[in-house]
Amino acid sequence: MESILANPSILWPIGFACAVVTLGWVATTWMRIKNGYPLENQWGKAVYPKTDNEAVERVKLLTQENAELRAEIGSMKDRLTNVERIVTDDSHRLTNEIEALRAPKN
Repeated sequence: MESILANPSILWPIGFACAVVTLGWVATTWMRIKNGYPLENQWGKAVYPKTDNEAVERVKLLTQENAELRAEIGSMKDRLTNVERIVTDDSHRLTNEIEALRAPKN
C-alpha cells in the first residue's frame, strides 16, 4: 500500500480546502469586528462582552431616540386617521361640519 506522502496530488486539494476554510474564518471574524459585533466562542457566548461606559451611554441614547421615534409615529398615525376620514367621508357631511364651525354660536 502506498503512503499518502508518496502521492502529492492528493495533498493539494486537502491543503487548498484547509486554506479556504481558514481564510473564510479570518474574513468572517474581521467583518464582525469591523461592524461592531461581539466575538463569540463555540457556544455562542461573547468572548469580550462590552460593559464599558461608552456602550452603556450608547444604549441610553438609542433607547431615547427609539422613544422619540415611537411618539412621532403615533402622532403620524393620528394625522393619517384624520386624513383617511376626510378622504373617505361623503362631501355632504363634510360640508355640514365646516358650515357648523363657521356658524356663529349663540
